[in-house]
Amino acid sequence: MTRVGLVLGAGGVVGQAYHAGVLAVLQHDFGFDARTADMVVGTSAGSITGTLLRLGVSAEDLAAWTVKAPLSGDEDVLRQMADTPVPELAPFNPLHLLRRPLRVPGRHMVQRALTRPWQFRPLAAGMALVAPGRHDIVEQLAALRELEQPGWPQPPLWICAVRRRDGRRVVFGRPGGPEAPIHLAVAASCAVPGYFAPVGIDGHAYVDGGVHSPTNAAILRDQGLDLVVVVSPMSGPAGTRPDIYAASRRHSARLLRREVRALRATGVETLVFTPGAAEQRVMGNDMMSRQRLNEVLQQSFLAAGARAASPAVAPLVRRAAEAGGR
Repeated sequence: MTRVGLVLGAGGVVGQAYHAGVLAVLQHDFGFDARTADMVVGTSAGSITGTLLRLGVSAEDLAAWTVKAPLSGDEDVLRQMADTPVPELAPFNPLHLLRRPLRVPGRHMVQRALTRPWQFRPLAAGMALVAPGRHDIVEQLAALRELEQPGWPQPPLWICAVRRRDGRRVVFGRPGGPEAPIHLAVAASCAVPGYFAPVGIDGHAYVDGGVHSPTNAAILRDQGLDLVVVVSPMSGPAGTRPDIYAASRRHSARLLRREVRALRATGVETLVFTPGAAEQRVMGNDMMSRQRLNEVLQQSFLAAGARAASPAVAPLVRRAAEAGGR
């Protein structure tokens, strides 16, 4: 019996469209139903997609919802979300974040850097120190609050965020992790530093889990999984362009390669989907833009379908599909 994990990475509104395109083609053309994954890890945008999957939304309906196409007859979750007003977001420009003031590191962050230097990530810590943004991510995700059910979704859903006081990654939904309502855990995972305000949970402030890693895939080591499917909108080849967007994508790709190596070192096979040049062109640089979601979904559907059908990848896709049909 093959046990399958699913990792859904960061990427904003555009990243959600990329998730939807990849997962839709895997379901429609190859029979892999992402709802059947034994474990799901979501970071930032991936936490929203993962939560919707755990609420029973199919990948094909996720794709239809993304482009405002008709939903299947029984998709009440997305109908309710579609009826909830969503405030418009200002354009996202990472250069603006770099100009925002930084807080002075507190004692918890300094202590962690000194006592656990092997776990300390300076970039994550620096992002956690960025002055709070003005947008309210909890308001953006108001529909999830209306949809959440008592308890945590099952099978396992792990949602990654970063605790602001010390820059440490936390995993909501994992045994031993902080307790939180699902809508607040998702909001914390999506709270891009400097753009959104941090999310308060039980006396702690949290920011986007993507500042630690765009996927956090390596947390699925030693979980008894045989195959992990990773969808990472922020990774992929960035070429040699000397701008901040390409640099960010190269950084994400390096972290993803490191995490894939960590999974494979424990005997877990991996199947990775990242946007190539064609997808990146339609995705653009503003990850909060809703202007070209149709094109993003279409391009990711086509490219992921071609990759999934390739001789090197097709056997892994079949394994994932067969595992979901058990």
